[in-house]
Amino acid sequence: MDKPIKIKVRNLSKVFGANPKRALELRNQGLKRPEILEQTGQTLGLSNINFDVYEGELLVIMGLSGSGKSTLIRCLNRLIEPTEGQVLIDDQEITGISDKALLEMRRKHFSMVFQNFALFPHRTVRENAEFGLEIRGIDKEERKRISLEVLDQVGLSEWADAFPHQLSGGMQQRVGIARALANDGGVLLMDEAFSALDPLIRKDMQQELQELQYRTQKTTIFITHDLDEALNIGDRIILLKDGEIVQEGTPEQILSRPADDYVARFIEGVDKARVLTARSAMRPARVTARPTDGPRTALHKMTESGFDSLYIVGRDRRFIGLIDASAVRRAIQDQADDLSAYLDKDVPTVSPDEPLNNLFGLFAERSIPVAVVNEEQQLLGVVIKGAVLDELAKAGEPAA
Repeated sequence: MDKPIKIKVRNLSKVFGANPKRALELRNQGLKRPEILEQTGQTLGLSNINFDVYEGELLVIMGLSGSGKSTLIRCLNRLIEPTEGQVLIDDQEITGISDKALLEMRRKHFSMVFQNFALFPHRTVRENAEFGLEIRGIDKEERKRISLEVLDQVGLSEWADAFPHQLSGGMQQRVGIARALANDGGVLLMDEAFSALDPLIRKDMQQELQELQYRTQKTTIFITHDLDEALNIGDRIILLKDGEIVQEGTPEQILSRPADDYVARFIEGVDKARVLTARSAMRPARVTARPTDGPRTALHKMTESGFDSLYIVGRDRRFIGLIDASAVRRAIQDQADDLSAYLDKDVPTVSPDEPLNNLFGLFAERSIPVAVVNEEQQLLGVVIKGAVLDELAKAGEPAA
């Protein structure tokens, strides 16, 4: 990533028990969590964790129950004290600072959303949203202004005077998110935040979180045990097992290149066609033309390459459209100097993050490759149907 690093985690370990030094000695000798527990009675909650969190990304930390994911997120803001290692936010070290400095750093940098909503039943939605501001001593009018602003962001401005019992589970969780946003920490920590919601509301909340994170560019660390949830919302995923990182990467990297048999078993049963994207099947667009090219130049490129159509791009690689052989022949008959009047500009394009299963309909409509473009509409490459089938075959997935 080319974004600045917001959080650095270096050699972080956590031992639960009265003799952590002995547990770490055994760890350094190559023993794993079960052997250490058997020999010492100490639980190696986390072992030598290293990763970065980038500004504005949504990082998912996942694993089965007991993998260490909740311990890890609480070590980031020192709700749990690490046994060894460093946590730095904006290059300021959190580990080792005084309690007073830690409290100030938490207020400045971190907001947290829990699984159980943690709302005050006797407070209105607005009063719940502004609770953190009240603790910080913000005056009443400013608290009200900020709380109403964040409630609007999560779609609850009309419920500001309601009480939690009048809200659905999803709405209550949005109040928890609003409270975290009101505190305006640079990092949003979410620990199994949607686990208590029913499946339909959970899906809606995942979508809302993605939209909110896109609008606010809040650096977000999300804990879950649900693989589908991780694949759905994560920019990157860190997968834990027995307190250790077993793989780190984008959803596509984890699905297409599992690090070991454990990860391969973990991702069994996932509909990979919904997660693998156009980026994985994309090939370079080896031959293109410019709108200022003459028709005979375009025909020469088609003849040399064996293609019966060409994608048209500007000098900045901005995608303009397509021209096929019949249109080139018309331009030659018309003695046209360039191709601009003969282009098909109504050509479907996809982003590199488009799921592969969405591409089959495009191939049904046209036999040509699908153009892949970025946010600036620059041509990144093309996807042919055979490449999609190949990617799905490599992932062990049947074709749609």
